[in-house]
Amino acid sequence: MKKVLASLLAAAMALPLAACASGSGTAATTAGSSAVTTTAAATEESVGTTAAAESETQATTTKASETAGGGSVYYLNFKPEQADQWVALAAKYTEETGVEVSVVTAASGTYESTLKAEMGKTEAPTLFQVNGPIGYASWKDYCYDLTGTTVANEVTSDSFLLKDGSKIGGVAYVIETYGLIYNKAILEQAGYTAEDITSFTELKAVADDLQARKDELGIEGAFTSAGMDSSSDWRFKTHLANIPIYYEYKADGITSTAAIKGTYLDNYKQIWDLYLTDSTTDPKLLSSKTGDDAAAEFATGAAVFYQNGTWAYDQIKDNDVADEDIGMLPIYIGVEGEENQGLCTGSENYWCVNAQASEADIQATLDFLTWCVTNETGKTGLKDMGFVCPFNGFTDEFLPDNPLIAEANAYVAAGKTPVDWCFTTMPSEEWKNGVGSALLEYAQGTGDWDAVKTAFVDGWATEYAAANQ
Repeated sequence: MKKVLASLLAAAMALPLAACASGSGTAATTAGSSAVTTTAAATEESVGTTAAAESETQATTTKASETAGGGSVYYLNFKPEQADQWVALAAKYTEETGVEVSVVTAASGTYESTLKAEMGKTEAPTLFQVNGPIGYASWKDYCYDLTGTTVANEVTSDSFLLKDGSKIGGVAYVIETYGLIYNKAILEQAGYTAEDITSFTELKAVADDLQARKDELGIEGAFTSAGMDSSSDWRFKTHLANIPIYYEYKADGITSTAAIKGTYLDNYKQIWDLYLTDSTTDPKLLSSKTGDDAAAEFATGAAVFYQNGTWAYDQIKDNDVADEDIGMLPIYIGVEGEENQGLCTGSENYWCVNAQASEADIQATLDFLTWCVTNETGKTGLKDMGFVCPFNGFTDEFLPDNPLIAEANAYVAAGKTPVDWCFTTMPSEEWKNGVGSALLEYAQGTGDWDAVKTAFVDGWATEYAAANQ
């Protein structure tokens, strides 16, 4: 397993962290460096919970007395699915060191706006996230140089560091994979296996058959609902949109662009059409369908295919689908040679330390990160969150028990080419929103595909120019 994981991480090194390093994007960036290990002061704890309603956050705060140096940590977390676990881990750190650690989690789809609001406050986050080069470009003045810190030095490859010249602005802390999660048992009940699906043509044939036989198979549709609520639309305006961008970059031998051509938008259309026609849900209802709806449809066996990633395991486990029946396929869109395509693997989760915080708070934050990636309790906490972490000390015992991670490793071991996370080069959140709105209008029948093309191509050029004035 260790060798396979090493292969996965090595493959990820060629992914968006390096491959898309010149692009522009939003919401999250990478900062990497090594944090100096220091001894935290005093012991005293208290745990409290707060809701940051004004910034649309779901928040729980762990409080303790300040250290002798006065330093404390405020982490603005990007991942709602790990909100409670981060609070619990922060409480353990506080109990062990006496250092105050507050964890606030932005509501799904609101991280960038929440970060802007929180950074304007007196008590701003000392630890935050960016999604790559684009996110870093927006927040680089707030990114402390992590060069020489323990957290940066513990990273297994420089490819997981977000560099700005000689400065390390961020460090990736989790490597993730997404694709088409599927129910092996229902697929086999219908007479198929994963080996029958190695291209879009085969995926469509199988999905069409499942949809036609849904009553016989006891399902509501081949695919879960493609919800366009803010808790779900990122799966399509960002993660699905990544596939045509990846193939365009690959064909043109580039890693970013000021003007996307939309070479593979017809392929984007046919996979989106498949999601709409072979679904549990009438496309006219997608505006109100949520991420929780899709997860529940898969977890209860109402659908066979569910576009999402390794992080979704906690939402679908311990339900009607047994672990041994959970698999993951590549997202095929009908491109030549896609039978050799693997899953989409990379990171958009980069820790950055607020350079404008006090020296004491910066040091407290670096100490906390050091503890997370080197201390057994910290590493176990990250494992329990389901993270595959690119740090030296994360040996086999700190690998999550997650069948989707095993599936990702199997594709790497089989020699399939992982798909880069080029969505970190998308020019802005506004671009994503424009594409998402056009996709929904098309799905509902109130817009046409040409509007999607316009949002994709013209919107890219406009937003890139605005971001690079």
